[in-house]
Amino acid sequence: MKLTKSLILGSAAMLAGTGAQAADLPVKAKAIEYVKICSLYGAGFYYIPGTDTCIKLGGYLRADTVFNTHSDFDAPNNDLGGARNRLSNYYNTLARQDLQIDTRTATEYGVVRSFSEIVFSWRSGGYNGAGTSVGNGSTAYNAAPAGTNGAGSVAGGSLGLYYAFIQFAGFTFGKAESQFRTPWAEYPGNNFELPGSGGWDPVNQITYTADFGQGITASFSAQDQTVHDTTSIRNVSGATAIGLATGAYGANDIGGTRAPDLIARVRLDQAWGLFQASVAAHDNHAAYYGVDETTGHPDDKWGWAAQLAVSIKNLPTGPGDSINLTGVYTNGASRYNFHDYMSSTFAMYGGTGLGGAYQSVGIAGASDSVFVTGKGQELTTTYGFNAGYNHNWNPNWSSSVYGGWAAVRYNGTAKGYVCGAFVTTLALSTGLAGCNPDFNYAAVGTKTTWTPVKNLAFTAELTYMMLDQKYAGGSTVTLPLQSNIAKPGAVYELKDQNSLVLFLRAQRNF
Repeated sequence: MKLTKSLILGSAAMLAGTGAQAADLPVKAKAIEYVKICSLYGAGFYYIPGTDTCIKLGGYLRADTVFNTHSDFDAPNNDLGGARNRLSNYYNTLARQDLQIDTRTATEYGVVRSFSEIVFSWRSGGYNGAGTSVGNGSTAYNAAPAGTNGAGSVAGGSLGLYYAFIQFAGFTFGKAESQFRTPWAEYPGNNFELPGSGGWDPVNQITYTADFGQGITASFSAQDQTVHDTTSIRNVSGATAIGLATGAYGANDIGGTRAPDLIARVRLDQAWGLFQASVAAHDNHAAYYGVDETTGHPDDKWGWAAQLAVSIKNLPTGPGDSINLTGVYTNGASRYNFHDYMSSTFAMYGGTGLGGAYQSVGIAGASDSVFVTGKGQELTTTYGFNAGYNHNWNPNWSSSVYGGWAAVRYNGTAKGYVCGAFVTTLALSTGLAGCNPDFNYAAVGTKTTWTPVKNLAFTAELTYMMLDQKYAGGSTVTLPLQSNIAKPGAVYELKDQNSLVLFLRAQRNF
């Protein structure tokens, strides 16, 4: 009885104590606003908790399918696509997740901004003549090497960094849009890659932009030329039959960087549209004539590019309608016309009616310069334009028509170098008299987009591409066996080529 009485009294004391403590607690905690809207920089910004920095997250998810090409957004103009045989894909697919991070902080020096854009992509691959998987976007982030079991696993694909820059007091540091390019770059009304502009792809740089008010700005930039700003520097003395067959008019003899590309831009932004003028200086720094440094080298030679662009907005044809126009001229700086999302070598195959020829082929190559052993660089000239007209039928439907054209021209000395290689290495049937490595490249098309709800769009785009080579009519070359694209060693007619590409896209922005 004594033990039972002690347990009862002890339990009552514990319950009494617990009840007293519970009575001291609030019945319901007051809600706390952990995320605060930042209205300083437009919609979508929030304060990072505990700081005065605002952040905005955005991006998109897209799924693309393209027909009659081996590339995401380009024509079947070289390699497996240009072969147009059983190794060429009839369709390609792309899935991409894009994430954009924008942070801004107000300071006594103005707004400090950082911006990055990261993409995860998965592309269709292909198979070369050896049955090896190629081109599945596995260069940066992959579960297994291309061509091995597991290359298509869940972790496959590629990781890309489009933008990564800091802006402070008028300066931009990092990977941002080239100051040469226009706001629409090579996309005046399209997704397909067009020549005739400096291109969209961002590039590492240090830039200062002065804002004079009334929509007038001027930018001065030093940007990294590696990959982004160089097509090729061709040592024609190193030309091979295999290389010439692909449009590579000699060994690619680019040396290390010595100077960044220097760019200046003036832009006028108004309610009616935009006007822009851009210039760029590009150092062509070659490697050696031979296999080691004792063989000597050509001197550096500076090239340049100039661009004019205009955009006209709010046309009488409808609200939001626009026309975008760009024209560019280069000498020794061909990437400012044939941008780095395009190839600079072309080899497209087709049919022929010429007796004794196995097939026809269009061969062309763009370069920054060409040279031969013991001689200096000869700069390559290019010029071109692109344009697009964009029309909104209603809030849910829009269409555009667009086109781009570019020309590559070699001077007399450079033609002598290239043609000498063609005659002696590929047995050009018309000889030096019928040889002309100049060419034109063009694409025209139309695009229609349906937006059933905000930030969700479905696009269909049809593009016709043309390669206009300048070799004399009836010219033939003898090409070697190219096992990677299953082309036999045979006589081929040199002939203009073309293609028709259908592009479909579904995209959700956020």
